[in-house]
Amino acid sequence: MPIPIMSNDTQNPCSEHGLNCFLVGGAVRDRLLGNPVHDRDWVVVGATEAALLERGFRPVGRDFPVFLHPKTQEEYALARTERKAGKGHRGFKVHAAPSVTLDEDLARRDLTINAMAMDSNGRLIDPWGGEADLKQRLLRHVSPAFADDPLRVLRVARFHARFAPAGFRIALPTLALMNRMVRAGELDHLTPERVWLETEKALASASPATYFRSLRQCGALAVLFPEIEALFGVPQTPHYHPEIDSGVHSLMVLEQAARLSKRVDIRLAALLHDLGKALTPPAKWPRHIGHESAGVPLIRAFCERLRVPTRYRELAELVGGDHMHVHRAEELRPKTLLRLLERWDSYRRPERVEPLLIACQADARGRPGHENAPYPQADFIREIWTQTAAVQARPFVEAGLRGNEVRDALRHAREAVIKRFKATPPSMPATEASP
Repeated sequence: MPIPIMSNDTQNPCSEHGLNCFLVGGAVRDRLLGNPVHDRDWVVVGATEAALLERGFRPVGRDFPVFLHPKTQEEYALARTERKAGKGHRGFKVHAAPSVTLDEDLARRDLTINAMAMDSNGRLIDPWGGEADLKQRLLRHVSPAFADDPLRVLRVARFHARFAPAGFRIALPTLALMNRMVRAGELDHLTPERVWLETEKALASASPATYFRSLRQCGALAVLFPEIEALFGVPQTPHYHPEIDSGVHSLMVLEQAARLSKRVDIRLAALLHDLGKALTPPAKWPRHIGHESAGVPLIRAFCERLRVPTRYRELAELVGGDHMHVHRAEELRPKTLLRLLERWDSYRRPERVEPLLIACQADARGRPGHENAPYPQADFIREIWTQTAAVQARPFVEAGLRGNEVRDALRHAREAVIKRFKATPPSMPATEASP
């Protein structure tokens, strides 16, 4: 039965070129789910590269023949097959020819829900049961060829993170295949850049914690993110952490960060904030004195290994090193509070303050029974920062001070502001937080 096509699909862009084109992949999937379609990809069957070039299509594919439509700028790929010819994500030999059928092209795709096509009349072509899997909310691989590409382990976990709120789950045979790929060492051939690209997309998804849970379920977390895997099984003080397990807590914090903000840097900082707990000697469990400073080098190494953007890394390091100070903000001396704000470089980079506080709030809420708890520490520090930032260096320069004299006078004045504020602070109930 034909499926009504999208309003912007009322005319197949290929019709004027005399090509046999099909809408494929995510556009078809999202249309069937009733979700907005932002990008459309097309497969051209029975054509050659020369035929597309003659019609004004512009080649952009490096590893296989992909072209941009001369008017819509949408991507058109010649129908193709792939054969494993090496290691890793790029170890494939591609065959694109007029003889390749649509079914053969769809067979090389990762999941059945991504292996559907639609013709210009809105008729669904679904040789692998993708529509049925959509109805069952199932992420299932198309064929054993799934195992040829290790990146698909991350892609499935990412799709799970995207669609988990709608009730999707990974099919058990697919999860078992992912596990076999991990045990065979296939993930060792992924580049850090590709791992981070998939992870960044997952962190921006509706349920980013699901991505890491899925990777752990198939054994990939220990291979790709050993610093996070090391947290599981490390206990915390039950009084403060009813969830007990440090790994469970980190994913709960990520969940809370996703509730509070869509920003990937905040979500990453929330995920990595407690890496130092994995270094605590078991004899000292369940307490983790000094885990904040211990975790900063781990955060730095994690981000450098995966080529994480510098601004993401800087925020994660600050949250990891200072989240306990923020939790105990009202207890800190004025001088310590001022050093905290200076360490954040907050007076030159005020845009850092709010992301730091949001990540710390996510940490405080990432515990059973605390998911909606107030976090007055954030308002406390916001007000201190606002009042101290209003104290500027200009009056001291105009008074004739120079160099270190200006710096010392500015610090003294800001510290005095904090003392006055702390003398009459707004009521701030204590928030349970413990190393």
